[in-house]
Amino acid sequence: MIYETKTVLVLRRDLVAWQVANVAAFLAGGLAGNHPHIMGEPYRDGDGRAYASLIREPVFVYGATLEELRRTHQRVLSRELVPAIYIEPMFITANDADNRAAVAAAPADALDFVGIGVHGPRKTIDKIVNGLKFLS
Repeated sequence: MIYETKTVLVLRRDLVAWQVANVAAFLAGGLAGNHPHIMGEPYRDGDGRAYASLIREPVFVYGATLEELRRTHQRVLSRELVPAIYIEPMFITANDADNRAAVAAAPADALDFVGIGVHGPRKTIDKIVNGLKFLS
């Protein structure tokens, strides 16, 4: 099925496994919070037990260097989309307030990105991630 929109995560390639999982979860949660329409309906098993809704469309995960993440960030901003971001200093913070302070401490062109998530029109997102390879 081809959706009109697309959701992507771009993660720095040198992250260790726990960091990949952590950053992907934070970014996906941020996008779901900012774009509630990407959420599907709740699930129920055969016994009627309820389960949480999931994102309704595939999430594509790309790998990138810091330079490619910065280029991706600029492409997102030039198209006036609002990305979810995760930066290196957030690995040593212990709460959301400290995370926001870490982001606020750096100008946009100096953010030490480890991940960027973005949701938007499929063709626009394809242009944003052009040249990136899937994370493997």
